Amino acid sequence: MKLTILGGGGFRVPLVYGALLTDRGEGRVTEVVLHDLDDSRLYAVARVLAEQAATVPDAPTVTATTDLDEALRGADFVFSAIRVGGLEGRANDERVALAQGVLGQETVGAGGIAYGLRTVPVAVDIAQRVARLAPDAWVINFTNPAGLVTEAMSRHLGDRVIGICDSPVGLGRRIAKVLGANPREAYIDYVGLNHLGWVRGLRVAGRDELPRLLADPDLLGSFEEGKLFGTDWLQSLGAIPNEYLHYYYFNRETVRAYSEVERTRGAFLRDQQAQFYDEMKHPDAAALTAWDRTRAEREATYMSENRETAGAGERDADDLSGGYEKVALALMRAIARDERTTLILNVRNQGALSVLDTDAVIEVPCLVDANGAHPVAVDPLPDHATGLVCAVKGVEREVLSAAENGSRTTAVKAFALHPLVDSVNVARRLVEGYTEVHPGLAYLK
Repeated sequence: MKLTILGGGGFRVPLVYGALLTDRGEGRVTEVVLHDLDDSRLYAVARVLAEQAATVPDAPTVTATTDLDEALRGADFVFSAIRVGGLEGRANDERVALAQGVLGQETVGAGGIAYGLRTVPVAVDIAQRVARLAPDAWVINFTNPAGLVTEAMSRHLGDRVIGICDSPVGLGRRIAKVLGANPREAYIDYVGLNHLGWVRGLRVAGRDELPRLLADPDLLGSFEEGKLFGTDWLQSLGAIPNEYLHYYYFNRETVRAYSEVERTRGAFLRDQQAQFYDEMKHPDAAALTAWDRTRAEREATYMSENRETAGAGERDADDLSGGYEKVALALMRAIARDERTTLILNVRNQGALSVLDTDAVIEVPCLVDANGAHPVAVDPLPDHATGLVCAVKGVEREVLSAAENGSRTTAVKAFALHPLVDSVNVARRLVEGYTEVHPGLAYLK
């Protein structure tokens, strides 16, 4: 099978290739094509992959190209892992938002909207090219904001595009661990949008073990989300929220913490990864060692401002190992080999969550087989969660409309309607600020 990775010069690509190296089954990926606009980044990542494969017999071959059409032709699977505007763009997203006193995180609030506005037109172009050049390919979307981008691509690819995220997987794994259950044997009742979902149950052998966790403050406070949100709040919710909901539930504290740091997350990653790519320009540099070192630092500092605000301390070692690449491999195997499994994915609703329409992309457990991912029907959310999901989905739809029509007025509307942007005037200033720093938003008129 041929796998094409768009954004193939991206820092996390070796995680995907490392997962592929563990797959020795029939019908596995034998050819990987890396596509990126930056050939120097392609060169750096290809060096890391070569060192990963050095001791693995019959490892998938790796080629690299800056020609998108060439990369797509004949692909069986396409991973879309692009970052429009690069990490400089992410740093600007954060800076412009914080200057207006609102959150600039890359998938949540003003920053997520800005990222979506410049990413959706590129993602739509990719979807149209896939439909023309590789109509039988399955697209697995890693690109953030994952739910929004997946929905944009689904308008051209239907159910052949599936979004993935490692946050629900990590959350379910942590809950299972503290309950003494095997994560592989647990069914996670999770529902929402990408980076906006809740675990409402964790069933083992047909029994829901979540009430036992919620009733035990010591157990509840022993893992990441308990430390981050506090046991009282989790017991009040009666569910375990995705860690990204910390930006909503503790917004003022988070904005203040982000405003006080010396460098925002995007600026930190921009500088850190620039060092890695610069190091790779030296032919004698140990590519895999340098990448491992950089990744460890990246993971250890993930959401550090939120944890500092909550007094949550350092992340546990088990939470530093990523996970989205494992979801991607399981998804590919299920489709390519009809190895039926259940995964939490971003897919079109198809009636699974009654409060949203059929085409709305949601994040829920899905049954996956050779015919793709099929969302499992879920119980309605409580009112507070329903309101938040509907509000954010409404914002996503305004972003899609602005991107399709090039409407600056609709872009202002998208910002103004977001729960974390508290003023129409702030929304107008955000659009002005973002169009000044992002050439990719010049289409907004």
